[in-house]
Amino acid sequence: MNGKPYNRTLMILVLLVGTFCTVLNQTILSTANPTIMKAFDVNISTVQWLTTGFMLVNGIMIPISAWLSTRFNSKWLYISAMSVFFIGTIVCFTSANFGMLLAGRLIQALAVGVTMPLLQTLMLSIFPPEKRGTAMGLAGIVIGLAPAIGPTLSGWVIDTFTWRDLFGMILPVVFLVLVLSFFFMKSVLPTQKKGLDWLSVALSTIGFGSLLYGVSSVSDDGWGSVKVISFLIAGVIFIALFAWRELTMKNPLLELRVYRSIPFTISAILSSVSMMAMVGAEMIIPLYLQNVRGMSAFHSGLTLLLGALMMAIMSPITGRAVDRFGAKRLSIMGMVMLTLGTLPFVFLTKDTPTIYIVVLYAVRMFGIAMAMMPATTVGMNALPVNLIGHGTAVNNTQRQVASSIGTAILTSVLTTVVKNHVPGKHMIKTNPLHYKDLAINATLTGYHAAFWVALGFCALAVLTAFMMKNRGQASDYPSDGGDAK
Repeated sequence: MNGKPYNRTLMILVLLVGTFCTVLNQTILSTANPTIMKAFDVNISTVQWLTTGFMLVNGIMIPISAWLSTRFNSKWLYISAMSVFFIGTIVCFTSANFGMLLAGRLIQALAVGVTMPLLQTLMLSIFPPEKRGTAMGLAGIVIGLAPAIGPTLSGWVIDTFTWRDLFGMILPVVFLVLVLSFFFMKSVLPTQKKGLDWLSVALSTIGFGSLLYGVSSVSDDGWGSVKVISFLIAGVIFIALFAWRELTMKNPLLELRVYRSIPFTISAILSSVSMMAMVGAEMIIPLYLQNVRGMSAFHSGLTLLLGALMMAIMSPITGRAVDRFGAKRLSIMGMVMLTLGTLPFVFLTKDTPTIYIVVLYAVRMFGIAMAMMPATTVGMNALPVNLIGHGTAVNNTQRQVASSIGTAILTSVLTTVVKNHVPGKHMIKTNPLHYKDLAINATLTGYHAAFWVALGFCALAVLTAFMMKNRGQASDYPSDGGDAK
């Protein structure tokens, strides 16, 4: 591109491996949370910030990534992002306390907020429209498999080594990617000198940050607390101000006018709900397996491995399938499978067979793989070429914020319901066996409630899938007043 030849295969390989390392960190602590809670003496609502805080910073950075990818050379942007990620990983690896670990996670997240949308934008730019399904299938291996395999990998590392090695094992791979990037990464995106609108950055940061903090505080303070309500209201107000500013600016930070395309909007909603269902369950299921079933971190992670492999196998297959057959049927079938795979989790007991959980989780991941990348492909194809970078940023922002809020909601529902059903502490002395039974039942009631909410997400996804188009075309984007810069 830009008049210079380049090796597309090697460039894609470096992109995929590097971005896999960064996106893996979305869920790499899933099965490690109980260990970290003990190591730093923190509770569930505190430790979840290692995941929700990470995703929130992703959500804040992704809109900025659209500006970064049009302002800076894509080769050096990728190298810079991977360098920041390398530094954040070192901070996590050497953490002396929970605050330092959280800081390292947030530094990592700054980089992931750039590498993930940059991967998609580059893949969509270097492949023609008729091959974009295949391109997004390859990207789906990273965006889908990396978070899916995180719980299994972290379980094995926690049981075999220490939680620090979750970060230590990534460092040499990231260093190698950095070295190879100097040789094989090329600048393939056009750039222009355009200032960053700091007011938009501030409004989005305050808006999304307040909203997530409000939802995350529910597990400690309850839905009716003044703190929770205040932060939720502030979040909604600042997000509304952010949206108003973006829609009234000639050169916005985040081009929200892409929502004028109905196929894009539907695909963005579907992929967001899919991520909420996937990431939320990836946090809840390991907690159930370790806290109720008494499984080790490794075995709880191993239970999720088949589902992760299902995602890896299906992503490129569904990518090719959408190029040939369209996305609507794939999405409907996928979301129905996700719903059917989620329903039995509502009825979990302390004696539910492990193989049952393995199969159900695999069915859920099969369904997500059938829908998420095909939906994204249709949405991107429905935009003009000059809006693809903005579309990628909008889609990823919505998906990451939805994932953060979805995880926070499921965690708050779980902890609130458990708190309301757990027996009084006095029973530990008077009738310890009965207390243990009641405590386990209270915990199970919490998991049931969390999965009822997850089932609601799935039902919404099924309805959305029926509104999908089979194929998106740039001609779907309205020309009357739409942005055609």
